[in-house]
Amino acid sequence: MRILETCNQAEYQSLPPSQIVPALADKAIYIASESSFYRVLKEADQLHHRGKVQAPRKVARPEAYKATGPNEVWSWDITFLATRISGLFYRLYLVMDIYSRKIVGWEIHENETADHASLLIRKACLAEGITEQGLVLHSDNGSPMKGATMLATLQRLGVVPSFSRPSVSNDNPYSESLFGTMKYTPAFPSKPFENLDAAREWVYDFVHWYNETHRHSGIKFVTPAQRHSGKEQSILVNREAVYQAAKQRNPKRWSRGTRNWQPVGEVWLNPVNQESEEAEVKDEAA
Repeated sequence: MRILETCNQAEYQSLPPSQIVPALADKAIYIASESSFYRVLKEADQLHHRGKVQAPRKVARPEAYKATGPNEVWSWDITFLATRISGLFYRLYLVMDIYSRKIVGWEIHENETADHASLLIRKACLAEGITEQGLVLHSDNGSPMKGATMLATLQRLGVVPSFSRPSVSNDNPYSESLFGTMKYTPAFPSKPFENLDAAREWVYDFVHWYNETHRHSGIKFVTPAQRHSGKEQSILVNREAVYQAAKQRNPKRWSRGTRNWQPVGEVWLNPVNQESEEAEVKDEAA
């Protein structure tokens, strides 16, 4: 058919009928109306995918992983830290355990490489005593995450790699949220870092505060270190006892019962249920 032949010519193959028909008219050519062009292209399944225009590629969701304890599922990412030189940034590599929210490893470098990432993961596994295979390490699709050195290291360590979909930040919500917490904490410097040592010193203090002092809303306001070490159970039992004692002293003020201090159970990365995923992301905002 003449419409299809025309639309697939090099001159028109990447244009919609709304542009093809006027272009033909400028050459004193009229084949059919725009609506006829659209109809014919649709019937030939060429309405959106002609020339260099490719059909949209559906990328499968990352596999869902469940953590029932520490050192089962980790998440890591890289964020920029501003320097005094405009346009120049340090890279903060940071690894966290999604069950406890503990930062289990971090480093700062001037660039992004799979070698840096590989060394960081090896150090984190050594520090946490990871000896059994099966730890899941989730990240986005950046080159440091998928570089040959990094993947070879994961294979040697028995670590299972997991990757986000391209340009889907919610596939890696824990790391994204942690970076938000870091950069919006009142202690975050209002001015760029003077040098690499200054950046490392500040992040060192932040990690200690986050792990050891910060009571995280997503884990019933215990610290990541307390949950990671298993101390949260006794802490939450003590809190429950305090609340129950307060209720007994003045029951009229507790008509709706006491606060729920039961420990958070399993934690999911990229759960299948979209509502659950959104709840996880919101939960991590503290």
